[in-house]
Amino acid sequence: MAIIPRLRALLGASLMLLACLPAWAEQGELKPFILAAKTSGDMATTVAETKQKLSNAGFEVVGEYSPYANASIVIVTNDALKANAAASELGAYGAGQRVAVTKVGNELQIAYTNPVYMAHAYRMKGDLADVRAQLAKALGDQGQFGPDQGKTPEQLHKYHYKIFMPYFDDQIKLAVHKDYASAIKAVEAGLAGGKHGASKVYRIDIPGKEETVFGVSLKATGEDDKALDESFVMSEIDFKDLRSTAHLPYDLVVSGQTVYTLSARFRIAINFPDLSMMGANSFMNIMATPDAVQAALEKTAEGK
Repeated sequence: MAIIPRLRALLGASLMLLACLPAWAEQGELKPFILAAKTSGDMATTVAETKQKLSNAGFEVVGEYSPYANASIVIVTNDALKANAAASELGAYGAGQRVAVTKVGNELQIAYTNPVYMAHAYRMKGDLADVRAQLAKALGDQGQFGPDQGKTPEQLHKYHYKIFMPYFDDQIKLAVHKDYASAIKAVEAGLAGGKHGASKVYRIDIPGKEETVFGVSLKATGEDDKALDESFVMSEIDFKDLRSTAHLPYDLVVSGQTVYTLSARFRIAINFPDLSMMGANSFMNIMATPDAVQAALEKTAEGK
């Protein structure tokens, strides 16, 4: 009969442990976005208030833009994000977090990228749970969203959409320059004026290493390169009630003398892993996008 008290004690300890775990750990899964709040009112006022809350919480606003009507995105970083990026191979991809305000019907959705999800997807040294807690305290946390089924950290570390599709470490090498300074100069020149359809949204330099991430807005310069345009792409893939606007902007990383980007086949899939291959709102509808993105970013990285 002594077994029963021991079982009760074990059960009690287990319940206490669960109570201490964050919500994502209880679920055993992660999703790419977090809903901070739903509200009403003026878009510009809400964006300004959101930026102020982020600044008050110790985040640095490094860029903002409106990729299309009724959507605004603010990109932030802080010392913890940059330190984790510095400790991780090609960690620059995770050096910034995106906060979006999207008007859907009569409401405004405030949402942000899930730092823990991104940390595992980009194979970073730390899981950025502290950054998630900071964002939640500043903006709110009404739960994760994105795909119907989340991913475990282990699944994210080895994620690819399907067989023969790229993993995180299947980087696209866009250009190689004489040195880091030359690479940065070329990218800045390539982004100037958006002449290849790519323009700069933000830049974060990683401390202690020759590595920089640029946030890049992608706009079609004509009907021939419609597949490049971020508003076209999002109109096809971001169709659920809760919008994943914080997927944008795209990323370009200078590491040493080399300029890299993630294949769109990975970059889109990691944020929309349950997107179907065929049918309405599917990858088939943006089939030309990965090659169009790569072509535009190659020209940009070469500094042409």
